[in-house]
Amino acid sequence: MKVLRKIIEIDEELCDGCGECVPSCAEGSLQIIDGKARVVADNLCDGLGACLGECPTGALKIVEREADEFDEEAVEIFLAAKAKEDTPPPEAGLMPCGCPSTQIQSFGTPATSCEQANRPTTMSGGESVLSHWPVQIRLVPAKAPFLKGADLLILADCCAVAYPALHNDFLKGKVVMMGCPKFDDVQNYIDKFAEIFSIAQIKSVTSVIMEVPCCSGLPMIVQKGMEKAGVKIPIREVVISTRGKIIV
Repeated sequence: MKVLRKIIEIDEELCDGCGECVPSCAEGSLQIIDGKARVVADNLCDGLGACLGECPTGALKIVEREADEFDEEAVEIFLAAKAKEDTPPPEAGLMPCGCPSTQIQSFGTPATSCEQANRPTTMSGGESVLSHWPVQIRLVPAKAPFLKGADLLILADCCAVAYPALHNDFLKGKVVMMGCPKFDDVQNYIDKFAEIFSIAQIKSVTSVIMEVPCCSGLPMIVQKGMEKAGVKIPIREVVISTRGKIIV
């Protein structure tokens, strides 16, 4: 039954997906989905706002609107299901625990069963050297622990298909962030890199792009991110041909 009551609202423009609000929600109603904090079900949110003080960007606020009544029994069912790494029952009216693409994982330590299930499998010709997840620029939070002090590989996503020795030649020992400057939001990229460069103490950047014109914007985006952050970080630029050869 829907009633007029107080509930958490999230400004997606301000939310950077850092996840700091999630642990403060005792009911488990806040989760990171598609790179943003979401209220997974209205009936799980008590509207008291314990999470408000944890958000570094001010993306969370309390509003009054029509919503399902807060349901303590549904909360208990949901938390019990999460503890068992299971999907909540249909009667609770809830979504599953969220897309694995948004779950921060580092592969240097033994993985949980959920992490192991979503870890890249062995590739033909050798083991994957990917050290973390997610990898898409839009999904990696600036405060992701694997970014701290990292050697960063910024990859135009077509390179992963064109260059056959990517893992051995470029990915080994680096944290990778990949995307497409043609199809994604350029300003969002600049802001994301600026935030990362401001707080993560990145040691070096390797930018790998394709020879096609739409890729040429990626190194520029990285440079603008550094300028906005007011830092200078050593950067190496590599250009791959459409036939998978290193040109520059």
